Amino acid sequence: MDTDRSITDHYSRGNLLERLNAALADDGVDPAHPHFDTLAPYDQFHGRGLEATQEIAAMLQVAPADHVLDIGSGIGGPARYIAQRFACRVTGIDLTAEFCEVARHLTQLLGLTSRVDFELGDALAMPFADAAFDGAYSMNVSMNIADKTALYGEIRRVLKPGGWLLLSELALGPGAPLDYPTPWAASASTSFLSTPAETRRGLAAAGFEVVHWRDTAGKFKAYSARSRAMVERGEKPPHRAVQLIHGGNAPLAMKNSALGVAEARIIPLEILSRKRG
Repeated sequence: MDTDRSITDHYSRGNLLERLNAALADDGVDPAHPHFDTLAPYDQFHGRGLEATQEIAAMLQVAPADHVLDIGSGIGGPARYIAQRFACRVTGIDLTAEFCEVARHLTQLLGLTSRVDFELGDALAMPFADAAFDGAYSMNVSMNIADKTALYGEIRRVLKPGGWLLLSELALGPGAPLDYPTPWAASASTSFLSTPAETRRGLAAAGFEVVHWRDTAGKFKAYSARSRAMVERGEKPPHRAVQLIHGGNAPLAMKNSALGVAEARIIPLEILSRKRG
């Protein structure tokens, strides 16, 4: 429980909605009437932002009748994108209460409450019935979860037979230990990275068959270079969620993350698997 509190404290500083509204207003957007594209720089709290969400969505086959689970849903950007793109139902779960509150607010503003909802809860003990979901995804969440065996087992429990799981996450690379803070952890005490090999073995042991696996370090580096070029031209970067969430700690956290990828200390991965049986 102490670890959970440390994790939620890392992400939640209070007044998130007020800070988001101020950022939107600075962009010239009416906070009471946002659009998907004006929220995208802020509501996609993971590496490469909306670009990564669009990329994983292109890997999926989702029918309008499907119910999809977002594990570690943050303030709901990916859930709303998936629901809009596939006209399906999406349920998000997150450990941070403030994230869930803001996610519900934004979803209501965008008129998606009939298809997108959010639950406050732990990914290791989800409040859902067995075989409740047709598919599940998680974006940059597992780095905060030490017990990967329990995580994969719980995801398998709530998926229907043959259900898909898409993981977009950071794995432990062969380079030197990471410097902290990072966007997901203030220190090593709440950062739990597995190697790519450990991840593959863990999924197989939990009953998943990996059908697609790719290292996205090159995409990460190219995105970072484009973002730096925009800032140098006096423009706002396309991904501003880390600044929104972490404020003054964001520059160092982002620098450490970028250095980690550049020096192979961390390896960004996208993994599509299916539940066997």
